[in-house]
Amino acid sequence: MAFWRYREELSRADRIRRSYYELLRDELDQFLLQHALIDSYQNFVSQQLPFPYVEKRELKPRARIPDMEYESQNAFLVVFVEDYVPDEHKKYIRIFDDNKITKTNLLRFKTLELSQNFDRSWKYLESIQFKNFIKRLLPVDYALLIQRNPAGISKNRYGLSHFHVRIDWPIADAAEDMAQSLRYISKDLYEKGDKYAEDIQKKFFEYYGLPVMAGGRRTAAIVASQYMKKIPGITTVYAGSSESRSLLRISERGVSKAVLMKFSQQDLEQILESRNLSPHIFKKYYIVDREKKDAVCIFEATYAQTYHSRPPEDGKMRDIKPDLNWLAVSGQHILPQPGVWKYPPLPINIIYT
Repeated sequence: MAFWRYREELSRADRIRRSYYELLRDELDQFLLQHALIDSYQNFVSQQLPFPYVEKRELKPRARIPDMEYESQNAFLVVFVEDYVPDEHKKYIRIFDDNKITKTNLLRFKTLELSQNFDRSWKYLESIQFKNFIKRLLPVDYALLIQRNPAGISKNRYGLSHFHVRIDWPIADAAEDMAQSLRYISKDLYEKGDKYAEDIQKKFFEYYGLPVMAGGRRTAAIVASQYMKKIPGITTVYAGSSESRSLLRISERGVSKAVLMKFSQQDLEQILESRNLSPHIFKKYYIVDREKKDAVCIFEATYAQTYHSRPPEDGKMRDIKPDLNWLAVSGQHILPQPGVWKYPPLPINIIYT
């Protein structure tokens, strides 16, 4: 049983809202791919630093990621909610009056380069200024929250409501919540002992495709994703990470990671031949840059949950077996450059080659 409802189960009003949310999310996907990957790449280029490409092994479900932060890599956390976060959740999602998106709050926050001419319409996703505005806020610590404005004239208007949003739900509570829903425990994280509780917490990270010692923003992203299951509708969490050099995206469809990857001339020839694509089209719409003879492209890995990380069909209690995989690679694609209208992602099999 999903924690969110499919289109077929929604009222006509909520179906339209879902369609609008997905349309806005498609735009946000494009913008954040650009910011997390291509803009970061340009940061390295402008500082004449070699770009730290992600290796294929780092994209395997249980991979370890080198523990190093890169200052030139854009890091951020964005939570995009289909509905809105009610006030009773303030205990764990820090959304107060002093971190609301208002001119007074933003000007008080000295690290933001905002002039006096801030217009509150900039915070809405349909605003022509929205992308420039959010770009200034993305480096701020903690998360940005985008949600529906239930009080406005238009009930389905989405905008940035809060910045500097902390997700203060303990990892142990998030892991306990996950384990209950998957029927590995009935009530309490420690009901089967300390070792079992530790295994559950390790599996919580694996459930969302992260190594156990993942850095702050990625850990906050998975805790937020688990917490948001308490809120009606669907939620999409984006984390740009300076360690993993990737864009992590968690939604009702699961987890995906987008990275920059180099492809050799031989790789390109195989791709073009298998997709029946002209070199001109590929060069114009898929290649981000060239490094000598190699092409730099955006590669996305999508992950699916295995039987062990889905609720059991019979609903019976079960025990965790730490050695079993909870995620499998379900999709591998070269993505077109952000903003490309006509050309789709290209399937490719590369992680295990």
